[in-house]
Amino acid sequence: MTIRLPDAGGTLRTYDPRTEPLTAGTGTAFTSRTVFSAAHVVADPYADVSPDSPAAVDWDATLAFRRHLWSHGLGVAEAMDTAQRGMGLDWAGAAELIRRSAAEAKAVGGLIACGVGTDQLTGPASLAEVRAAYEEQLALVEDSGAQAILMASRALAAAATGPEDYLDIYGHLLRQSAEPVILHWLGPMFDPALEGYWGSPDLDAATEVFLQVIAAHPDKIDGIKVSLLDARREVDLRRRLPDGVRCYTGDDFNYPELIAGDEQGFSHALLGIFDPLGPLAAEAVRVLDTGDVTGFRQLLDPTVDLSRHLFQTPTRFYKTGVVFLAWLAGHQSHFTMVGGLQSARSLPHLARAYELADGLGLFPDPKLAEERMKNLLALYGVNQ
Repeated sequence: MTIRLPDAGGTLRTYDPRTEPLTAGTGTAFTSRTVFSAAHVVADPYADVSPDSPAAVDWDATLAFRRHLWSHGLGVAEAMDTAQRGMGLDWAGAAELIRRSAAEAKAVGGLIACGVGTDQLTGPASLAEVRAAYEEQLALVEDSGAQAILMASRALAAAATGPEDYLDIYGHLLRQSAEPVILHWLGPMFDPALEGYWGSPDLDAATEVFLQVIAAHPDKIDGIKVSLLDARREVDLRRRLPDGVRCYTGDDFNYPELIAGDEQGFSHALLGIFDPLGPLAAEAVRVLDTGDVTGFRQLLDPTVDLSRHLFQTPTRFYKTGVVFLAWLAGHQSHFTMVGGLQSARSLPHLARAYELADGLGLFPDPKLAEERMKNLLALYGVNQ
């Protein structure tokens, strides 16, 4: 069996889909690394909404996907960028997602951490309003029983006049947090509104401010999540962290080498790419738990081409590819996204994502994935 796929040059090429999936079993919690998958939300395809409407979420399918991740031993990073936070999912939707997922995690014994931001602020805001918005969200996450991830704030980036404003806001939040949190530094490649975060567009200067926040409150920080797509910078940063503060890589381009680490340390993981890679990523980490770094790299290194493809510029639209692969893999019955974001990537881009994912054996039912890919191609006028 073959399938014709369009390439970026406008021509059709023939691809032979694989017939057997990669086998990866479920398992217990990891011992050498703490690993979170930032999980996507499943839209309700029958909701009569527009891209500007509040998100219509299929809660059953959304929670089922989280149970899938937990079944493989992965933690779930909830209401993060991968869940279209600020790109279709508003604060009301994120709050409901946090409550439901935290309750589900408690029921099944799954690891969960949830994003705390300021996205209830929809216009210009003062620093006092930014702080109050953070406080509201922090209280909700803590009340749900989940760990808090202090996300980068567009409102703070717009309102801050310099590093001192970041030191003040984060210092206030960390002093009042009930349990250690994860600090999240999301780079402008993921969200252009975060340019100049920590008070400077110069990343070296910004790093110093970030480290000041950590040094002042090491007992309130479980770890940091770095999403700058710069492996060297992440390694340099993690080597400067206080004892007991972890580095969770958010680098979807260089994660195998960062998780494997070196003689001076390693990164844990909080990654959007582990949404489609879930079972394979979990299998790789279990190999790493045995001390087999080579085996870990042999499993995970081949996935980087797919990740770099999904996260190519504009990087913020990687979520389209993540949901597309979830549909092909049978985790949801449709390729619809909140905010209509399924239109954010081209057909050649999606075709290449299918090819790369199929080559890795990511689809539990390769035949189903092939049929769904052909249905999408037919919708675009590509007949087989």
